[in-house]
Amino acid sequence: MESVILAGNPNVGKSVLFYHLTGNYVTVSNYPGTTVEVARGKANIHGKQVNVFDTPGLYSLSPVTEEEAVTRRLLMENGAGIVVHVVDAKNLPRMLPLTLELLSCGFGLILVLNMMDEAAKHGVAINRAELARRLGVPVLEAAFTEGRGVTALKKEIARALQQRTRAECELPPADEESPYLSALRRRQQAERVLEGIFLSGRGPGRQSLAERLTLDPFYGVILMALVLYVGLYLVVGRFGAGTLVDLLEGTLFGGIIIPIVEYWVEAYVPWEPLRELLAREYGIMTLGFRYAFGVILPIVGTFFFMFSVLEDSGYLPRLAYLADGLMSRVGLNGRAVIPLTLGFGCGTMAVLVTRTLESKRERFIATFLLALAVPCSAQLGLMLSILSHEPYYLFIWTIIVGGMFLFCGSVLSAIVPGRRAPFFMELPPLRMPKLNAIFQKTLARMRWYFVEIIPVFIFISVLLFLLRSSGGIDKLTALLSPLLGSMGLPPGLSIVFIFGFFRRDYGAAGLLDLYRKGTLSGGQLLVAAVVLTLFLPCLAQLAVMVKERKLPATLVIMGSVALLAYAAGTMLRLLLGLPIL
Repeated sequence: MESVILAGNPNVGKSVLFYHLTGNYVTVSNYPGTTVEVARGKANIHGKQVNVFDTPGLYSLSPVTEEEAVTRRLLMENGAGIVVHVVDAKNLPRMLPLTLELLSCGFGLILVLNMMDEAAKHGVAINRAELARRLGVPVLEAAFTEGRGVTALKKEIARALQQRTRAECELPPADEESPYLSALRRRQQAERVLEGIFLSGRGPGRQSLAERLTLDPFYGVILMALVLYVGLYLVVGRFGAGTLVDLLEGTLFGGIIIPIVEYWVEAYVPWEPLRELLAREYGIMTLGFRYAFGVILPIVGTFFFMFSVLEDSGYLPRLAYLADGLMSRVGLNGRAVIPLTLGFGCGTMAVLVTRTLESKRERFIATFLLALAVPCSAQLGLMLSILSHEPYYLFIWTIIVGGMFLFCGSVLSAIVPGRRAPFFMELPPLRMPKLNAIFQKTLARMRWYFVEIIPVFIFISVLLFLLRSSGGIDKLTALLSPLLGSMGLPPGLSIVFIFGFFRRDYGAAGLLDLYRKGTLSGGQLLVAAVVLTLFLPCLAQLAVMVKERKLPATLVIMGSVALLAYAAGTMLRLLLGLPIL
């Protein structure tokens, strides 16, 4: 089957085009020999089925990150296919050097000037026909967020596939010239190609007031704090973990679904062990599905919604720019803000995204911090919901978790060999997000999340049923009780930490249950919240850590995180004056 590869810098609209071409027929898989995921789908191009690959963004065929290396390999291994190079029309002078590099390698190329709607607002007009003549390849204009240009591109792809013959696509020899000199040469060549091409304007002019404010060292930080307060605390914490959880878990499941399930199971399931498995204390329906859809769904949904808003508005790179100074204290740069922020949604996904960081040192530090002090959205939302009734405890919890993040990051920065990579990142203009695109992204991420967690929740329910039937829970509780007692916590919390190892959000949901029952005092609640937040990463995140960082590094992280969580809980017990139980 013929291949069409979408290539280009980050934030130029490749993924939007991918959606227009493939619809819902999308699969995401690891590229052979790497941990980088490449989106692949099938498209019908004038009656012909073709494979479409949405590659990670790259700036050059001389790769810096693993993602860029994978994009280059994919390009080189599909020389018979068509490469659609998507560029931001208003930033054409900066992106054309990659076009020239792709052309020099012999690829069948179509150049797409995307975001022409934004270019027009900046007064940019391009002589497309003359540019196509100079480059010797088709040049199209598009605005994929509005659906403009997709039909014309399909026609051009069909024409190119009919005319395309196998070509030897090779990179120039590595020792021919340095990457710096090669990039400089292509930049000069691009300037010659673009002479007289712009009919009016040459790119973005003066930034808007909003764009200047979001980058200002003073006002930008105030806006960042406001965005995080509204996004994480009000939307995820109060609305998602409060209002929606009360509605779904309390009213819908507690008042309607669970009583019906319990009645049906008691009436029609004759075997007592099966009743226990389905609808008792640790049953698949009464615990697994109630937690998954009544507690986790609204919190994860609100987080991914907010993340999509920040992403599509162009604010995330500005957040990275503002946080670069803070990240430098923990041996990272502003680029690490993306996986760390995503960690507030799902730690498993965030560890995968650490591959965008440039060095093994940065990837290790980021993975460590994600495992220690970055709670996932469900855990964070539940913690905010529980502790918001005690603002003083919420403040202490925030200080401790944030302090552990900075302290451990600073120590790792000092002891892990290597240097902090220089920071550079694309700054797209601020845009008004399109609601349709936000919902599509939110639903896609939630679909990915629930495909992962539903089997885990069912597995946990079955495992807890088996452990309870065999007396295993009592043995684990007896094993954990001395450790919990030394932190001033009752033995009943053992099950919460067992839950938390399988899924962090599962453990937080268990803590919410105990809080509602009044099992814990205020001080015990604070200690439990701190230790559970700093506790070991969940099983899914652990598996990805082994895959990404390998087993030895993962064992170091796990052992360190466990000791730090225990130390924090013990010291907090002493400060609060709680007795040893």
